[in-house]
Amino acid sequence: MDLLQTKIEYLKGVGPKRAELLNKELGIFTFHDLLDYFPFRYIDRSQIHKVRQICDDNVYYQLVGTVSNMQTFGNPRVTRITAIFTDDTGSIELVWFKGLKWIKNRFQPGKKYLIFGKASVFNNRFNFTHPDVEDYNPADSLAGEALQGVYNTTEKMKNAGLGTKQLAKIIKTCVLQVWNMIPEVLPNSLVLQDRLLSRKEAYYKIHLPSNSNDIKRATTRLKYEEHFFFQLRLSVHKKDRQINTRSVVFQQVGDYFNTFYKEHLPFPLTDAQKRVVKEIRADLKSGHQMNRLLQGDVGSGKTIVALMIMLLALDNGYQAALMAPTEILATQHLETLRTQLEDMNVRFALLTGSTKASERKQILADLAKGDLQIIIGTHALIEDTVVFKNLGLCIIDEQHRFGVAQRASFWDKTTFPPHTLVMTATPIPRTLAMTQYGDLDVSKIDELPPGRKPVKTAHVFQEQRLAVIGFMKKQIAEGHQIYVVYPLIKESEKMDLINLQEGYEAMARDFPEPDYHISVVHGQMKAEDKDWEMQRFVRGETHIMIATTVIEVGVNVPNASVMIIENANRFGLSQLHQLRGRVGRGAEQSYCVLITDHKLTGEGKKRMETMVRTNDGFEIAEADLQLRGPGETQGTRQSGMIEMKIGDFQHDEPIIRHTRKMANLLLDTDPTLSKPEHYATKQYFSQQFGRDFDWSRIG
Repeated sequence: MDLLQTKIEYLKGVGPKRAELLNKELGIFTFHDLLDYFPFRYIDRSQIHKVRQICDDNVYYQLVGTVSNMQTFGNPRVTRITAIFTDDTGSIELVWFKGLKWIKNRFQPGKKYLIFGKASVFNNRFNFTHPDVEDYNPADSLAGEALQGVYNTTEKMKNAGLGTKQLAKIIKTCVLQVWNMIPEVLPNSLVLQDRLLSRKEAYYKIHLPSNSNDIKRATTRLKYEEHFFFQLRLSVHKKDRQINTRSVVFQQVGDYFNTFYKEHLPFPLTDAQKRVVKEIRADLKSGHQMNRLLQGDVGSGKTIVALMIMLLALDNGYQAALMAPTEILATQHLETLRTQLEDMNVRFALLTGSTKASERKQILADLAKGDLQIIIGTHALIEDTVVFKNLGLCIIDEQHRFGVAQRASFWDKTTFPPHTLVMTATPIPRTLAMTQYGDLDVSKIDELPPGRKPVKTAHVFQEQRLAVIGFMKKQIAEGHQIYVVYPLIKESEKMDLINLQEGYEAMARDFPEPDYHISVVHGQMKAEDKDWEMQRFVRGETHIMIATTVIEVGVNVPNASVMIIENANRFGLSQLHQLRGRVGRGAEQSYCVLITDHKLTGEGKKRMETMVRTNDGFEIAEADLQLRGPGETQGTRQSGMIEMKIGDFQHDEPIIRHTRKMANLLLDTDPTLSKPEHYATKQYFSQQFGRDFDWSRIG
């Protein structure tokens, strides 16, 4: 049996009870799981600081001394515990807001403790908030090591005597017992070429480093390995799909496409649009199913590209479907087709949950007979009752609003899976495009059509509201419409925000009837009420739409020239950019006004500065990833993701880019990994991602 797969209870110092705790709290079941539980930082045990040496609020310090004068403050909702830490040079305050039950019984008078933490400043005095605390024992074996890993634990583990110090001891035991048996899984050529540590050296040095260089090299090697196998997995499945998923061939460029291109195109295509059409056409002629992601900023011209591709399907005798997440967006696409395909003999219809029964019956019959060439709709398109005669292309707008299963439902409606184009107006950062979306081919429209004026963005504070009201009245007098967006619908005790109801009442006072008319839209309204309010605004019957983020994706009102965002610091960057994209859709100059109070965090200030500085959605997506991380970035596709043990999608772009290249190169030279030097790589891949994969499929 592989020693690395031995159950953790058999490791010296663990046993059944601790093993159960490691299973439940950390998901650690085997020796290998324990090796993969990495330190989140390191303590230099060779250096003990003194209280009088604390001079920086951004530095970690390690101190030895006593703890006294513990006090509890506040009501049950904001309770905190403070204590005084003392050594022979002075005293400093310790503060805890969490784990208070454990802290209350933690300290004994006169006993020495080792504390570790980052100093902070409160009321012009240094303190430590939530420092790590251990009993101090100068003879402790770990204290003699220069660098000791610090591992995340839980309160349950600490209460059971399995804190970071005890966990470090157990991991040290494991490393010393098995490190020399850890097999190499990367091709030797890569290890040599990229000057990586061997795998066993990396595991040893990340847990038991001698110096900071050990940590750096071990971390690089283990990140490289994790990203390499993730990219290899994406590449394998992408090649499998490209080779083995057959689809219909769109060979003809006929009358539909050519007539539209020559006579109906509303404006010349940008170079970016031409490039994307060329990329898509190559997919459609290949005989293999297209599975392409089209990303482009709001207003970049994705819809025109989608329309041209649908006409290619018609030229080749196939039907096309366009699915949108909301009825409003689907209706908007229908109006676009009506406008753009005027005088062209194209038969299309709209199918949503609101379609009348008699009309629905006729649409379903026409689809099944092939009399309808293009169908636009919502989730209604993937219901079992919808049958196509010869569906060849499905286009999915705002793809992150649909699950994988919903998108795959179109496959069940054809003999061959239809070509699939998924579109998003949420720009995707480069690292996410190489990871979460790495199994798709990606096209990007990265320039706006000529004549579009960039939206001017300003950040103002609450006390400048009168000036904003005056600006709004001037814009309305010039014939334009305005959005006002709020982050909340109801009053919140936790956040002092202007909410939508208060905002409406204030707006009604500043913009009274009959001179002004206001629409209100929020997510808690009935669908029909929401649609009615939105349509009033679309028709120009109201001057101002007060809304929550339900208008983030949806209505296209070229006459709307101003976007006011209240409490803008409560929105993420990508969300702010999406909201701003609701204006600037006509030829007139448009504006976005971000209103906040003065209480901005450092991150909040950066968001406002970024929005004012740039209209580039791709730059904003990168900034959003840096500020908030990949898990919160709007549009992130969760399905298919694996949890990284040490890799970091947010900060590892150079490694991701390189390992992607190396994984593709490996498959190009040895598609089935059948060469002897790749045996260990293939075996490890199968262990990680499925033993039953048929490698001959991509051979």
